[in-house]
This record gives sequence, C-alpha cells and structure tokens, in this order.
Amino acid sequence: MFSGFLLSEIISVDFPAAFQDWANTNPSDLFQAPILKKESNPKAHICRHLSQEARGCSHLVLWLDCDREGENICFEVIECTGFHTSDGRRIYRARFSSVTEKDILKAMNSLVDPNRDEALAVDARQEIDLKVGVAFTRFQTSYFNGKYGNLDARVISYGPCQTPTLGFCVDRYLQITMFKPEKFWMLHPYIMYKGYELKLEWERGRLFDADVAAMFRNRLMEDGTMRVVRVSEKLESKGRPSGLNTVNLLKVASSALGFGPQLTMQLAERLYTQGFISYPRTESTAYPSSFDFRGTLVALVHNPVFGGYAQKLLTESYNKPRAGTDAGDHPPITPMRSAIEDSLGNDAWKLYQYICQHFLGTLSPDCRYRRIKVEFESGGEQFQCIGQLVTVKGFTSIMPWLAISEKNLPDFAEGEKIEISKVDLDEGNTSPPDYLNESELISLMEKHGIGTDASISVHINNICERNYVQVQAGRRLVPTPLGISLIRGYQCIDSDLCLPDIRSFIEHQITLVAKGQADHSMVVQHVLDQFRRKFSYFVKQIENMDALFEAQFSPLSDSGRLLSKCGKCLRYMKYISTQPSRLYCGTCEEVYYVPQKGTVKLYKELTCPLDNFELLLCSMPGPEGKSFPLCPYCYNCPPFEGIDTFFGAPKTGDSSKLGKGVGMPCFLCPHPTCPHSVIAQGVCACPECSGTLVLDPVSAPKWRLCCNMCNCLVSLPEGAHRISTTQDKCPECESTIIEVDFNKKTTPLKDGATLHKGCILCDELLHSLVEMKHGRSFSRHGRSGRGRGKGRGGYRGRGRGNNKQQDPKMSFRDF
Repeated sequence: MFSGFLLSEIISVDFPAAFQDWANTNPSDLFQAPILKKESNPKAHICRHLSQEARGCSHLVLWLDCDREGENICFEVIECTGFHTSDGRRIYRARFSSVTEKDILKAMNSLVDPNRDEALAVDARQEIDLKVGVAFTRFQTSYFNGKYGNLDARVISYGPCQTPTLGFCVDRYLQITMFKPEKFWMLHPYIMYKGYELKLEWERGRLFDADVAAMFRNRLMEDGTMRVVRVSEKLESKGRPSGLNTVNLLKVASSALGFGPQLTMQLAERLYTQGFISYPRTESTAYPSSFDFRGTLVALVHNPVFGGYAQKLLTESYNKPRAGTDAGDHPPITPMRSAIEDSLGNDAWKLYQYICQHFLGTLSPDCRYRRIKVEFESGGEQFQCIGQLVTVKGFTSIMPWLAISEKNLPDFAEGEKIEISKVDLDEGNTSPPDYLNESELISLMEKHGIGTDASISVHINNICERNYVQVQAGRRLVPTPLGISLIRGYQCIDSDLCLPDIRSFIEHQITLVAKGQADHSMVVQHVLDQFRRKFSYFVKQIENMDALFEAQFSPLSDSGRLLSKCGKCLRYMKYISTQPSRLYCGTCEEVYYVPQKGTVKLYKELTCPLDNFELLLCSMPGPEGKSFPLCPYCYNCPPFEGIDTFFGAPKTGDSSKLGKGVGMPCFLCPHPTCPHSVIAQGVCACPECSGTLVLDPVSAPKWRLCCNMCNCLVSLPEGAHRISTTQDKCPECESTIIEVDFNKKTTPLKDGATLHKGCILCDELLHSLVEMKHGRSFSRHGRSGRGRGKGRGGYRGRGRGNNKQQDPKMSFRDF
C-alpha cells in the first residue's frame, strides 16, 4: 500500500508553446486555445518520485486537504502514480482535519472514494481564470507598456477575482473623493447629580440648521432643569463567538495583529504542518457533533499562558459552542497541542495565541451585563444617558478586547428635577468613509463570493504587488493612479469586468459542477463564450481607457533623463527608471528595454562596433552584484543566433520572444573583435554551469570574474593596479591568459616586480591568489576551455532565424 501526505499542487495548467509568443499570438485566440497540464516544479521531480514509490503497490491512500483543491490534487497523484481501478488496484481517500494521531487513525478507519466532480470544478476554475486572465493581461500590457513614461508597471494584469477586488477599493476611493462635507450641530446638556457629571445625548442626534439648533439651546437655557421621565433596567448578554473559520481569522489578524492576509496564511500553514493547530482553510464555523472538546482542553492545561483558564473550563463544565455554519469541509480552526512563544517565534505565537483564545472563548459563558437607561425631558426635548454594569465576564475574560465598557450611573427617581449645569452646542462636519482596510475588504469579498478561503489572501496580495493599491497605516488599502485608471476604464467600457456579480455567477456554476449537477465542459464553454464577446468589445473600445491614462500619466517624450546617444540618429535618448526600465529615443520614436534590476549609467562614452549605440554599464544591487556593459540595440535585438540563454530570462519555461528586460549584454556577445565581448573578456569555463567566467571591467580594486550564466563569482588578486585579458591562450587548458599589474607595496613577485602574466588555473602563483566566492572550487584538473558553446564559428550574424527564446509564461495563477 502506498500512502503519503501532500500539501500543494503537483500539476499546473498553461498554454502550449505555440501560444506563448506574445507577438505572434492574438490574445483573442486564447479563449479557444488548448491547455496542457505540466509539473509545477519540474526540478523537484515529484511525479517521478510518486511513480517510483507506487511501484508494486496494490492500494493507494490519498491524504490531501479536504477541500476542492485537495480533491483535484488527488487525481493529479492518481495520474502520476499510474493507478487505475480497472487493473484491480484500489484507490482510497482519507478525510482528516489535523495531523494528530487521533485524526489520522480515525481517517484511516473511514476511507472513502475520491470525488471526481469536485476535482472537475477546480479544473473548470483554473481553465477559466487562465484563459480570461492571460487574454486581457496580454492585450492591456502590450497596449499600454512603453506608451507612458511614469506608468510604473511591467505587467498590467486582469483577473476575474483580482479585478473586482480592486474594484471594491476604488469604489471606496471614489466615495471619498466625491464626498461633500456638511456642517451640523449637536445639543449636549450637562447635569451634576450625586457627585457625577453626566453628559446627556439628544434624541434628535444632530441638526443641519444652525438657527434651529440655537433655538433649541435657548429653550433649554430658559427651562434650566431636567426632569427624569423614565428609568429602565434590562439584563442583556453578549454572545460568545462561534467557531473560527479562515475568513474571520484573516480579518482579525489584519485588524488586531497587523498581519496581511498572505503572511497570516503562511503562519497558519506552518502551525498546521507542525501539528499545533487544525487545518487552517475552512469555511465552517460549526463544530461537528463528534468533536472532542475535552481532549483539546486537556492538551492546553499545561500551557503557561492558557492552562489555568482551560483547567477552569474543565472543572466548572464548559459550555456547548454556539451553532454556526457547517460548510461540509473542515471543522473550525482550533489548537491541537500546547506551544510556547520561544518555540514558535513572535509572529507565529501571536496567531497561535489568538486561535487558542478564540477556541477557549467558544466554550466560555456569554458575557452578561445590566443596561440602565435614564430618559430626561427639558424644554420639550428628549435626552438620555445609558449606563452598563457587567455581572458575568464570561468569554471576555479570555478575549478582553471584546469586553463591555462599563459606565456607572447614580440612582435616579422618576419625576425628579435636576438643574442643568451647562449646555454645549457642538459644531461638526460630516466626514467621508475611510479607505477600506483589509478586514473590510475580506468581508466584501466573502459577501459577494469573490475568491475562496484558500485564495482570498492571494487576490489581496496580488493587487498590492501589481502596484494597484498601497497598504498604509491601519492596513488600509489606498488605490494608486494605475489602479484607479484601470477600474474607471472598465467602468467606461464594460462595468461587468470589474463588478463582483459576474464572478459570483461563475462560482455558482462551478459549485453546480462540484455537486454533479452541471457538466464541466459545458460550464467552461459557456463562461468563455461570454468573456470572449466582452473581450472583443473591450478591444474595440480601448481608446476610452487610454483617454483616462493620458490624463493620468506622462508621455514618454516628457519623461526620464538624457543618458546615451542613439546609434541611428545620434541624438540623446532618455532613460526612464520606472518599471519597466527603458530608453526612449524621441527622434526615432523607439523604445529599448534594459535590465530591470540594478543601476544603469553611461559606460565611458564607448560605442558598439556593430550599430554605433553608446554602451551602458549595468551594476546589479548588493556588495557582490556583477557589473557588465551592454549595447541597448544589441540587448533588445541580439545580432547573433545560437545563444541558448539570455540575461534576465526565466530559468524554466520556453519562450519564443524576448521579454521586457531580457536580452544579450556584451558578456554574451560572440563578436570576434569587440573589446567588450565574451571573446575578449572571457577567461575560462564556469565550474557551476556551461557559462564563461568573464572579467568584471569595473570591479577594481576588488577584481573578480563573474559567470555570464549563473551567480558564480571568483575573486582575483585584490589591490592590483590593473588586471586585463590578453589574446594569448593557455597551452594546457586553453583558458585566456590574464595580465596582472600588482601594487608595488603588496606585490608577491620577487625583486619588487609588479607585472605578471599567467593562467588562473595553471599558473601556481595566480591560482593561489584566486578565491571562489560562490560555487564549487575549481582547478587546472577541472573543465577546460571557456565554455562558450559553439565558439566563434557557432554563431551567425544579425537575423531572426528559428532558434528563438520564448517569453516567460503568463500563468494566471500569479495574478
């Protein structure tokens, strides 16, 4: 029997290579494009491992999260292991909510069949989100990027969940900006009675007419006394909380602990895998009838923080939790075993502490208090004051932030008259609502069915990372100009694209698939047909959104600073540092992208021998970041074919078109005579990869070699006046001979000589002064040559050909 735990998906969906090329694929074709499933992390070889482990097994037991996503992974595992019930082997599904011995044994004794319908529901959502998201994203990004100088975004993404989430934030922003404050006046009389000064509340609340408010104030002043009309007392209670689900955990973590949704889920998942809490992704707030409350309390008895309270509940008999909602997935989030702060760390402890307090609160009595209301009359107007006195603290003993605010009142007798000490006429202004905080946004998403308990945190994180909103004090989400322009653009063209209704409809259809009440393929086709028509209309009306962008962002000609000369017109080009970083030639109206990390500056006013563009020097961040020259034109339009890897390209995934910031710097260029190419500056093969160790031209006095493919770094003799490559080759290993001009005071050469030539691999003096900073050590017995693949003769001149690099994949999972 093969049995094991998995916590994340194995397979992801994407488009075939033919649809990865942004330039040659019409985004509208993506709605009918095929999709393929491939291993999410090929380097992990999870599929191969599962297949090997399943060899010779007759039974497969699936231990995955008990939600739709977990059910989908079940069938991914079945596919990887090659299990089929038709060949007589059995497949079982284990359902559990925590990784404790009791839950594991219970699940093993009640195995069920995996649910194909729930898995198909996830497939439907993935295909819809991929095709819709990528189609809109590619079109928007291609249309707007490079058009405006201060548009700080490499990807302008759209998502069926992400965009309505942003819509909530922008709607609140528009309410704030369109709000017009009004003046109001409130009447507040004061009385002194039995040593208490009491401020009375006016039954009318507030008035928006100053003269009328002043009239009422004069009437009170003329009367001069308050008559007690009625004294009432009522016993009230504040109910204990029901079980804790994911959405409520996210809201409390944001509002009370200051944790963003993404961080909260990362901490919760870590606590779960360590066995401290139950499964943290659940929609249920109702405990199952079989839940072992006593066992959970016993597990907390010896905790130094909660142990005393847990023991009190066991001794005095705990209360049955309030009825909540049973979503049929997992029980509410509860502690499973005791922990202390030192073992968890500060942030994880805060979250664990709240989960424990919430659980103990669900088993505590309700908070009970006396509410005294005293009603007064003066000058024909009604006033009141309210006092509260707690009689039973109940669950607020363990959750003190929910405690009732007590206010004592003296004893009043009906009909009693009391002199008014003063009357204030307070003036104020109506105020707009504040920006949405994360807790409020999560409530809106839950109300409108945007996202699931597993994805809500991802959608909020995405709109922050895409620079659509910024998180400010109090975890409030303030839309950026880009986020505002996008939502207003959708509203001008087709408001359905940013309203939650359409996503609610999709989720309803997917739920029908999960219940076996709707056909998976028909639901997908129907939804995609709707979005395809909306996309076609959106493309035709894009000028409406562009008009908003024009009003918000500056054209390229007005942005950036002059940096280097264009090789075509010999005029200066402007460097625009906002993402995506690029050069813009106003005369030629051409855009040239540069590396997206590091700083870029002019490199000694040198020019490229191929196209006459002035060279730039890019310095990557950090004390050990590499520096390298590049030609803006060669970087964007590589002049040689046969180069397998471009700088800035993703390590995995095929691409047939250079992405923004991906290109060929000088250290990848095989030009035979250029003094900056890999032919001239390359020294020897990299011990880590198939790349070449290239001399960093501006690394003095800490001279070094950097690999043009990976992060391998080799330190050369420090403090040398000059180190340069020569045209000579080592007769033993074919590495380039370097020339070192040592400092007179620190030279290791005899008789004070400073000049020395040699191979860093074969020359014993130079090799003893070389230090590997990143990567394996290497020696003369290691790999030989400079690792340039095909060498000088393997490259062809400027042209396109068929050996293109493909653009990074646009997987909607990241939107």
